[in-house]
This record gives sequence, structure tokens and C-alpha cells, in this order.
Amino acid sequence: MTTEERPGWYFRLRRRVHVVLDGGANDRMTRLVHRGLIGLVALSVLCVVLESVHDYRRFSPWFLGVERVAVACFTIEYLLRLWSAPDHTPYSDRSPLVARLAFVTSWSAVIDLLTILPLYLSFFISADLGVMVLFRLLRFFKLARYSAGIRTLVAVMEAERKALGASAILLFGAVLFSATAIHIAEQETQPEAFGSIPSAMWWAIVTITTVGYGDVTPVTLAGRLIASVTMVTGYVMLGLPVGIVATAFAEEIHRREFVVTWSMVASVPLFRTMDASNIAEIMRYLSAQSVPAGALIVRRGDLAQSMYFIAEGEVEIELPGKSVRLGVGQFFGEMAILHKTLRTANVRAMEPTKLLALDAFDLQTLILRNPEIGDCIREVAETRRDMAPGQQRGDLLEAELQERNGASENFAK
Repeated sequence: MTTEERPGWYFRLRRRVHVVLDGGANDRMTRLVHRGLIGLVALSVLCVVLESVHDYRRFSPWFLGVERVAVACFTIEYLLRLWSAPDHTPYSDRSPLVARLAFVTSWSAVIDLLTILPLYLSFFISADLGVMVLFRLLRFFKLARYSAGIRTLVAVMEAERKALGASAILLFGAVLFSATAIHIAEQETQPEAFGSIPSAMWWAIVTITTVGYGDVTPVTLAGRLIASVTMVTGYVMLGLPVGIVATAFAEEIHRREFVVTWSMVASVPLFRTMDASNIAEIMRYLSAQSVPAGALIVRRGDLAQSMYFIAEGEVEIELPGKSVRLGVGQFFGEMAILHKTLRTANVRAMEPTKLLALDAFDLQTLILRNPEIGDCIREVAETRRDMAPGQQRGDLLEAELQERNGASENFAK
């Protein structure tokens, strides 16, 4: 039995914890928790850095106190994320045990665990926390969870891992050949520096990276010619991975910020009655999402918070007993911005898909800035109340218009 079929307080609370910690909601509690965790990460990292300053050693008890508070909070966060892992969309098709195991083995969970281990290990082994300072500083990377830019960069490097791996192989090859050549040319004149290929690799690495410490330099004509070729090769080799990442990052940003067409927004029944100024206002708040093939976009039983426009690709709505596919220009989930209800169907991307999302929070901002938008939405909602519950009109189901039971309403609050 799935969690949506068991709407008890336990499952509502677990889903709420997931939404607050990792669900991307925009309510006050989520913003408060995220800002608190970001501030705690920044404070704990600052204390780790200041501990190394001799003049601040007298504040060690304070630093230790901050460390203990931080570890306590991060431990609670880790346990709550572990508990609510079955409500994470990528793990929704798995059993609770398998979902939690998948969370534990994820990179973000491994980093979370490594950041809290030093303090607990200090209770069992007689080691100074400063010895494990690198593990404590790993919590800096927890900020990636709250930064869209860092997540984009990580996704780009993951997507271009083959090209970056090939660049690393070529770079190592350049180091190896340069070290071998300089070893042959300089081994007799400078045996202490170039007497073997491994020892010559230090010079090759320093030269290819254009650092040029100057502690080891060739003195023969052949050695200097090899050094000249090595330096030029270094410029080319180091520019290769930089160009790969920069190009891929620019393309990813372009995919996420592709142009929102006027006709796409104006064709939605919810916005059709609005004038040009209101539609232009809405277009400013639409956010772009790129979804890979097979990814679950919306899960049955989740709290509805956004509506989606399909700009490119195709999605499948998994209804009881049948499935419906929607393509470019169509939309789904528009009832989410009218009623805080639970989703009634799963929506999955059938191919790489680009979506435009409008969050309920952004809609509330729009209504505050332009009350006419709220009036239009309320008018559309009133005209749709007489629709048959099972009739499909672009959303998951028109049944989302119906008022849910008291449990769903309390969960939405």
C-alpha cells in the first residue's frame, strides 16, 4: 500500500518534513529552515577557520560550543532526511527500506555524514578535532543543496564527465611525455632533479600548469627546447577542460532560460481572459526546467504546488486504468494554483522535456501586485466548478477542483 493510500498523521508529517527540507516549497517554514541551516553552515566553517589563528585560541571553548550545536542540528537534519527519503520523488517507486538505502549512498548524504563524524569520533578516540578539520570543512559543500548555480555546475560536470575524463587522460599523457623527454635531455647534467622519470614529472607538472616555481630548470639546449614545447602544450591542454565546462554551462543556462512564448501562456484557459499586461506579468515568473526521459515530474498523492507548460518534449499522465500523453504547447497541474489539493496522478517525461513552471507562491505574489489577476483566476474557478469530476481538460484530473477531506485541507495548511 502506498503512502497516498494511508493518509494518516505519520505519513502527512513525513511528507511535510520532506517538503520543508528538500521539497522546494516556498512557504515561511521552508525559508526559515533553509536560511537557518545556511547560517549554521557559514558560522561553523568560520569557527573552523578561526581555530587555526593563534591569537583566537582563547576562544576555543566557544568554538567547541558552536561545533557541538552545529553537529547536533546537522545530525537531526540527517536523520529527518533519512526518515523522509521515501517521499523523495526519485525514490517514490521503491520500498521505504530501499529508498533510505539509496539516500544513504547518495553523495549529498555521504557529505552530510562525514561532516558530523569528527565530533562523535572524538568521544571514542583521543584525537583533537583539529586533526579532522578537513572533514569538518566538508560541510561547506552542504551549501550546494541550497544554491541553484552550484547544482547547475555539478550537473554540467556530471553530463560532461566523459569529455573531462578524456581531457585528464590527455593532460597526464602530456606530463608523462614531457617528463620522459626532459629526463633524457637533462639526466646527465642534473641527475638530482631529472635522474628518473618520476622525479622529472614534478618539473613537467609545474611547467604545464604554467606555475613555474623555478626551483628546477633545464640548462641544456635540448632541455630548453623541450621546456618551450611543454609550456605551449600546457596552455592548450589547460584551456581544453575550461572550454568544455564553460560551453556546457552556457548551454545549460540557455536551456533553463529559453524564451517563453506569448502564445503558449495566452492559450491556457486559466489566462485566456487576461489582457496583455497581465500575461506579460505572468511570463516574468515562469521558471524553466529540463527533465530527462523517464523522470517522474509529479507523483500521485503529493501536495499540488505548481502548474507546468510543456515547451518541448512529451509527458505521460498515468491515470487509473489508462494513460494520457501531452505534447508541446499543452499543460498540466493548473488546478494546483487554485486549490491546495493532493495530486491525483503520476506525470512522467517520455523523452527529454523542457517545462515552464509557475509556483503557487509566485502566483500569490502576482495577485498582491496585480489584484486583477486574482479576479480572473477566481472567475475561471467559478466557471469550472460545474465540470464533471472525471473530465480531462489539460490538468491531471478535474477532480482536483473538488474539495478534499479535512485531512488534506489540514495538510495543505
